[in-house]
Amino acid sequence: MQLFSLSGRTAIVTGSSMGIGFALSRGLAQAGAKLVLNARNADRLEKAANTLRAEGADIVTLAFDVTDPDAARTAVDAYEAEHGPIDILVNNAGMQHRTPLEDFPAEMFEKLMLTNVNSVFYVGQAVARHMIKRGAGKIVNIASVQTALARPGIAPYTTTKGAVANLTKGMATDWAKYGLNCNAIAPGYFDTPLNAALVADPEFSAWLEKRTPAGRWGNVEELIGACIFLSSDAASFVNGHTLFVDGGITASL
Repeated sequence: MQLFSLSGRTAIVTGSSMGIGFALSRGLAQAGAKLVLNARNADRLEKAANTLRAEGADIVTLAFDVTDPDAARTAVDAYEAEHGPIDILVNNAGMQHRTPLEDFPAEMFEKLMLTNVNSVFYVGQAVARHMIKRGAGKIVNIASVQTALARPGIAPYTTTKGAVANLTKGMATDWAKYGLNCNAIAPGYFDTPLNAALVADPEFSAWLEKRTPAGRWGNVEELIGACIFLSSDAASFVNGHTLFVDGGITASL
């Protein structure tokens, strides 16, 4: 359907060399978008790009540190000047650190905030400044089931993802009048490199299967539809919303 087509549009996905970012990049390309892949590790980024190029995707790589506001703005401005407009931004870059709250290192709390929250602001602002001038743009921030729920050992991560949801509301409140749609996707428990330790833990997996109405881990490909929807004309009047894709875990006790 044309309503969901991303043909002729360019999407930048941060943290797209693996995991959810890579899967979403593949899905956006399949919907017709030209891709700008971002990560800090240039070698890993180029490997991911070559994989998608072999599948027919139109790819440009942009290696910069999303936690550096000057680097983010410089990279985005340079891309726009050389290649043209960025129509879609997916703020996916993130990290996790698991430690009981009473022992959580202050430096890791700061690193989590910088990576999971500050980067959304830095890259979002850098891209939005161009989108505002054009009167159109789609921003999709990756939140988490921890946006709504807490679990032992990850209180600071929960803090960051709650902040992402509220920053998304703030983006919509400030930028919807300029024609931007700013929304978030909140994945539940997905089999990703970030969750590798949990996936490998039989006790945790058994708990998760009982706790989740769908009875299983999510597959990263199951996030693609939500991302295409929020990136497309189909979501033209959706703003400030966090879409949970979690197998029902936030719907049940």
